[in-house]
Amino acid sequence: MASASDIPGVRVAKCVCPLDCPDTCSMLVTVRDGVAVELRGDPDHTFTRGFLCQKMARYLDRVYSPERLLTPLRRVGRKGQGKFEPISWDAALELIAARFRSIAESSHGPQAILPYSYYGTMGKIQASSLDRRFFHRLGASKLDRTICASAGGLGYEYTLGRGRLGADPYAVPGCQLIINWGSNTANTNSHLWSLMIEARKQGASIVTIDPYQSPTATRSDWHIQPRPGTDAALALGLMHVIWSEGLEDRAYLARAVIGAEALRDRVLAEYAPEIVAAITGVDSDAIRILARRIALEQPVFIRINYGLQRHHGGGMAVRTIACLPALIGAWLKPGGGCLLSTSGTYDWAQGRLERPDLAPAGTRTINMNQLGEALLGELPGPPIQALYVYNCNPAAVAPNQAKVLSGLAREDLFVVVHEQFPTDTVDYADVVLPATTQLEHHDLHGSYGHHDVMYNAQAIPPRGQARSNSEVFRALAARMGFEPELFPDDETLMRNALDGGPALAGITLEELKASGSKRLNLPAVYAPFADGVFPTPSGKCEFYSERMKLDGHDPLPTYTPPLEDPLTRPDLARRYPIQLISPPRPQFLNSTFANSDRHRRAAGEPTIELAAEDAAVRGLVAGQWVEVVNDRGVFQARVSLAGRVRPGVAVATGIYWNKLSPGGSNVNSTTSSALTDFAGGATFFDNLVEVRPVTDPSAGARS
Repeated sequence: MASASDIPGVRVAKCVCPLDCPDTCSMLVTVRDGVAVELRGDPDHTFTRGFLCQKMARYLDRVYSPERLLTPLRRVGRKGQGKFEPISWDAALELIAARFRSIAESSHGPQAILPYSYYGTMGKIQASSLDRRFFHRLGASKLDRTICASAGGLGYEYTLGRGRLGADPYAVPGCQLIINWGSNTANTNSHLWSLMIEARKQGASIVTIDPYQSPTATRSDWHIQPRPGTDAALALGLMHVIWSEGLEDRAYLARAVIGAEALRDRVLAEYAPEIVAAITGVDSDAIRILARRIALEQPVFIRINYGLQRHHGGGMAVRTIACLPALIGAWLKPGGGCLLSTSGTYDWAQGRLERPDLAPAGTRTINMNQLGEALLGELPGPPIQALYVYNCNPAAVAPNQAKVLSGLAREDLFVVVHEQFPTDTVDYADVVLPATTQLEHHDLHGSYGHHDVMYNAQAIPPRGQARSNSEVFRALAARMGFEPELFPDDETLMRNALDGGPALAGITLEELKASGSKRLNLPAVYAPFADGVFPTPSGKCEFYSERMKLDGHDPLPTYTPPLEDPLTRPDLARRYPIQLISPPRPQFLNSTFANSDRHRRAAGEPTIELAAEDAAVRGLVAGQWVEVVNDRGVFQARVSLAGRVRPGVAVATGIYWNKLSPGGSNVNSTTSSALTDFAGGATFFDNLVEVRPVTDPSAGARS
């Protein structure tokens, strides 16, 4: 039988999923006469293995949606109204360049211009190359992109060293005990979940530690349900049991760890199971059982995810959990240890891509979690006069939503948004630029869930007048009179990125174009710390970190409670007694896909999951519309009583667009712009609220 590529007018392009997801799937796109007609998972890619998640399986609906933005637009209504008229690309570019020049030459200077982006695409070229060069060359304020993983990433590095190295996901089927710690792996890392299921078929047990009975917890062999933000205390309690019962690997500790005795003294004195039970809500007997299983059922694989670090003590929580594998010698065997991200195995030539040397000395950096404060002039430095948004939808996604929307509504703020769809953020734009989808440009990808370098081929021409990020920044650079040699073509940028360290040695763009992907230069059996050598300042796993001490932190693992915890903030809890967490809705990826009718129907209306006891006290019943409120804001949702949360805890999955939500706001109307203990991360799950009935769920909703 002839393959699709043998049919005249038909070809198959090998593409890469662009989503902020660790799976980074390889996709086969069948194109007939310039139109993509089929998209499926690549059966030959060792991690994708032929299947895609429910979101990407319908990606062609997104590419060919009638709601796509296909021409540049200029605002004609008031800010937030979403009324625009078409303009040409020449007019749009000249308007942007003229405004940027005017601001840069004013008394405010170029630092009054702020770029705002995250990982709407994970591609090296379209996410972080010419955009950085452009704003560095302009002298604009820098953006600290910390909304997702910075706190946990730094906590992990304090313990294990720079690079975020971890256990090999491909070796998971050989493990005996698998722990999903703060990870809804079945939904957010589905290809790794399939490897966990393979391990279970060979006798492994799967444990999930999560305040919420997520789909992963439901499908696990054991669900442990701590209170939000208490994961570090639980890890320290496990250490207490392991040390007190002599279950530690003394030989590995002696040769591979620094600070073991100091940490042992702390946990034995301060974190007995009964003390930890009072903090976490996890029964002390369960703590003892889990500790023994971790020590004795080897290899043990701990999947650490980012949800558990989205509170004030989140960096320390990840740092503390990352100590467990060295305590029991789990790193000695393939698959043993913990995994936060595989991104550290990629030694890209990132400096050559982004050119940080172009930025003037002393340029200020603004934390992206404090966008509202930045736009309202509450941060040091010149007031923000222009905002350029791409790869992101901050009106829906950023914390402390009321401040963000108030800032975006400033009539004197010049806002440019480069987007595929008319998002909540687009409604506040002065100029809207139509963006390409993944099938309409080419790019280079790594992964934070496996070890392949991947090439995304352009499958189809851009729809309408859509342009890629790199194309737009080249055009803007030319309008600004910047040196053209700083803004080369995409292929040159890809070659620059590949000219990195030893893990990338010998991997060429030509090879990637021919095969689609290639594994990094890593051993087939990858156990990064079996030799006891870590990329830390001491060369060992650092239970005690001198670097942390110099950075002003406790050098030993400890428990840092959330800022909004009923046990430590009884004053606040009297008004807002419910701890709210807001993990992803499986049908969405952050706010991506939340405008799709198909995905919204599958997701259903916004809900808040409550414990039956909490609902009864408030006279609430399942399906009832309620307001979720605190001093920062309010959103509306239907009550769910599925028995998946403990008393005092609630879950509102998202992220829904504001303008498609009852009441015109989403969960981020209640979240805080306070920062984590390490690296300025977001504290989305550090959020006390109250829940009360609402009579008119459509009040304030926008069409």
